[in-house]
Amino acid sequence: MDGICIVPMSKELLEDICKIEEECFSAPWKYDMLVPELSNPSARFFVALFNGDAAGYCGMYNICGECSMANIAVLPEYRRRGIADALLKRIEQTAIKENAEFLTLEVRKSNAAAISLYDSHGFVKVGERKNYYSSPTENAYLMTLYFKENRIEYSCN
Repeated sequence: MDGICIVPMSKELLEDICKIEEECFSAPWKYDMLVPELSNPSARFFVALFNGDAAGYCGMYNICGECSMANIAVLPEYRRRGIADALLKRIEQTAIKENAEFLTLEVRKSNAAAISLYDSHGFVKVGERKNYYSSPTENAYLMTLYFKENRIEYSCN
C-alpha cells in the first residue's frame, strides 16, 4: 500500500470526488449533493490519495451505531493497487471506533470484484434488493459486516 494516504473528505477535494463519481457510476453524485456531507454529523467520508492524487473515495453514515456504506469508488487507472481495500479498512476502523454494531452496503450482483473484496473483509450476503440499480437496471446484494465485539447476543431459553 505504498503511496496510499487516506484523508477525511474536505471542500478542497470535492471536485476530485465528482470526477471519481462521473467515471465510476452511472448515476453519479454531483457537487451540490456532496457539500452537505461535510457538515452532516452522521456522515464519514474519506478520500484515498495515491502519490498525492485523488484516486478513490468512500463514505458511510452512522445512525445510532448502525453504519451504512454510501459509496466506494476507485478511478480505473488506480485499480488493483489496494486502494479500495485501504478505504474499506478505514471505514471499518471508523465504525468500530464509534461502537457500531454492523456495517451494511448494497452491491450490484454483477460486480464480482467488489463482492470478492467484501467477502475478504468478512461481509455476508443477508438479502437482495430487486431493481435497486438503474442504468442498467439490476438487483443488489445487501451485504453486512457484523462487529462481534460490539454485537449484543440474545438468548431465548
